[in-house]
Amino acid sequence: MILVAGSSIFQINPLGLSELEREILREKQRSPVTYRYSSLDALEFELKMRYHTVEAAKAMYASGVSFATFDTSRCNERLWIRTPNGGFQLRRGVLPSVGINDIFYNGRLYAFECAGAIIIVFYKAALDTLGDAVFNAYFQNLFLRDWQHDRDLSLITVNNRNEAYPGDVLYFKNPDHDPDTPEWQGENVVMLDDNLYFGHGIGIESGQDIIAALNRMRRPGSRISAYLQDLVVYPDFEFLRRLTVRNDVRASTSIYR
Repeated sequence: MILVAGSSIFQINPLGLSELEREILREKQRSPVTYRYSSLDALEFELKMRYHTVEAAKAMYASGVSFATFDTSRCNERLWIRTPNGGFQLRRGVLPSVGINDIFYNGRLYAFECAGAIIIVFYKAALDTLGDAVFNAYFQNLFLRDWQHDRDLSLITVNNRNEAYPGDVLYFKNPDHDPDTPEWQGENVVMLDDNLYFGHGIGIESGQDIIAALNRMRRPGSRISAYLQDLVVYPDFEFLRRLTVRNDVRASTSIYR
């Protein structure tokens, strides 16, 4: 069930939504869980952000970026500085929007692990949802490594994969992975659709195929299968939406000074 400003009766123009956004809306309306939104704008922002997260995951898959451990990571050093621990620091004077977009435009210059891929996908989705001006105002001095992220990319973690929707991030755990390949102890994935996921290093696959891929990375002779955890991660959509409001207020205030 969806409640907007406390009411289950609200009007949203379906023609302004993508098919994916309409499907998410239908699924949330059919859910026994109550989803509360302060306004119609808040609901529409979440739908838009989820759509852009799915599109960013697909774009990363098509970009030519490679999977790598921290020891072998690489980046476009014209825009990013590769740090000794395998992370990427945005160079001074480079707009955050330019740095993030370059990963998708010049993917063959980049290689990183799966957790970092998730944060980059979230950054790209935030950029495409908020726009360049807001993103550049709040996501400065970017550093990419593992789950580290800008404080304005506020993330929420819950344990209920039965209530996951496209744009959410889930985790396939490989509890008996080969100790010689710790990078395959699990796979962070973006949910694209019902039983369809993007995992950096594996690609776009069904849940069964991701489990099969991880099972091939178990210690020799293991019979303990990989599995999908209940963990679900997604951005604080309302926090991100309010960045646009804060930026509007900042801009209007500067005009009248």
